[in-house]
Amino acid sequence: MDDEAPSPYIKLISAEGHEFVIDRKCASSSGTIKAMLGGSFSESSGEIRFQEISTPILEKVIQYFYYKIRYSNSSVRIPEFDIDPEIALELLMAANFLDC
Repeated sequence: MDDEAPSPYIKLISAEGHEFVIDRKCASSSGTIKAMLGGSFSESSGEIRFQEISTPILEKVIQYFYYKIRYSNSSVRIPEFDIDPEIALELLMAANFLDC
């Protein structure tokens, strides 16, 4: 058994192979990613490949992870999270899959 603490960062890889290195805490905003990291999945190593999520969509999802962490329990006015109408449907499908 490996007693080494997990890295504070994980790598998310889009369908096109673009790699995003993000904070593990932010990625855990997603129920799906949290389950993958905590379970006995091969992804628990800290590298998750999403064959069905394109680079622009995964980038926007990651922006949302950071937005959600930043403004959770915030006492300041929360700004809108802008979404381009052109990507709204694809983004909704990704968010549904990722449970975020």
